[in-house]
Amino acid sequence: MSESLGFLLSDSARLLRREFDARVRTLGITRPQWRVLLVLKRGEGINQGELADTLEVEAITVGRMVDRLQDAGLVERRADPNDRRAWRLFLSQRSRTLIEELRPVSERMIEDTLEGFTPTERETFVNYLERVRANLLRQTGQEAVNG
Repeated sequence: MSESLGFLLSDSARLLRREFDARVRTLGITRPQWRVLLVLKRGEGINQGELADTLEVEAITVGRMVDRLQDAGLVERRADPNDRRAWRLFLSQRSRTLIEELRPVSERMIEDTLEGFTPTERETFVNYLERVRANLLRQTGQEAVNG
């Protein structure tokens, strides 16, 4: 069972990522960029190091992602008043508009993914996934990244 559970979770996540990428391709944003915008929406003003930790990627990777988002007018870097070497990250008005455009796409995708589930089954399914995540977080000593 452990191999099939791990495979099912991994394969479902892979398929969700692929489907999301296909649905947002015309909007000119990638899934990793969407994740950055969502993290910033929940915590504007974080620095690139904090963003890298949250996304579990290398600082250089976040730097490149933020460069592209800044070039696209989606993210603003502002000097950290307490550390001249650091930058604080903020959403631009353009990214706020894009987030509002992407939200219904994401919600529609989840609706399509859970097609055929009753409301009670959906709630139970989400509760089970939250418990799995809580168990794994406790084992690894990490915090949840909500999306």
